[in-house]
Amino acid sequence: MTFHTVSETSRMSGVSVRALHHYDDIGLLKPDHVGENGYRYYGRQALLRLQQILLHREMGLSLSAIGRILDDPAYDPGSTLQAHRDHLAGEARRYQVLLETVDRTLAQLKGDAEVKDKDLYRGFDSKKQVQHEAWLETRYGEGVKAEIEGSKARMKDWRPSDYDAARTEVDQIEADMAVALAQGLPADSEASRAIAGRLHAWVARAWKRPPNREAFIGLAGLYADHPEFRARYEGRAEGLTEYLGLAMMAFAETSLT
Repeated sequence: MTFHTVSETSRMSGVSVRALHHYDDIGLLKPDHVGENGYRYYGRQALLRLQQILLHREMGLSLSAIGRILDDPAYDPGSTLQAHRDHLAGEARRYQVLLETVDRTLAQLKGDAEVKDKDLYRGFDSKKQVQHEAWLETRYGEGVKAEIEGSKARMKDWRPSDYDAARTEVDQIEADMAVALAQGLPADSEASRAIAGRLHAWVARAWKRPPNREAFIGLAGLYADHPEFRARYEGRAEGLTEYLGLAMMAFAETSLT
C-alpha cells in the first residue's frame, strides 16, 4: 500500500496542512499510520474518506454533520457517491445551458444576434429560487414574504448587464474578505469593516434601501445558517463564513443605527 505524507496529501487534495491536522484533532480524518517521528501518513482508505469529506463540504454541511454521516454504521459510500454524481451531472447540464444563454446575450449586445425575451432566463434554476424562498419563510416566518416580493419588484427592471455587474462586484467583495482572513486581520479591524461596508452598500442597492443595524446583523445570520451561502464562502476559504459574519456585525455595531 502506498502512503502519503500530510504535505503530499495536501498538494493532491487542495486541503491545507493546517486543515488536515484539524481534521485529525477532531477525529474526522485520522491518518492510517503515524510514524515514530510523529509524521502522519495517509493510505487509500483515508484518501477516499477525505474525498467524501470534500464532497459533503460542497453540499454545505458542517464538519460535525459530516462526521456523524461518515461514522453512521448505515452509511453507504457507493450510493452516496452516486447521488453526488447525479447532482453534479444535473448542475453541469444546467450550467451548460446557462453558458449558452450568456453567449447569446453577449452576441446580442454586440449586435450579432437577437435573443427572445423568454430566452434571457434559460438555465436559471427557478426550483432553487423557490427552495430559497421556502427556506427563508421557514427560518424567519411568514413576514419575510413581503420582503421577498418587494425585492423582486425592485429588481424587475434590471437588465442582464445589471445582474452581471452585481455578481462581479459581490465576487470581488468576497475575494477581498478572504484575503483579509488569510492575512490574519481581526474581523473587527478597520480594513475588514471597510469591506463589510462595501457589502452593505451592495445590499442597499439591491434592496433599494440601506439595511439598518438589526437587518444587516440578521443578514449575517442568514449567511451563516443557509447551507448554500456557507458552501459558497467555505469554498473560497475555510472559516470565511464566520469571519464575514463577524465583520458584518462589527460594521453594523460601529456604523449603523
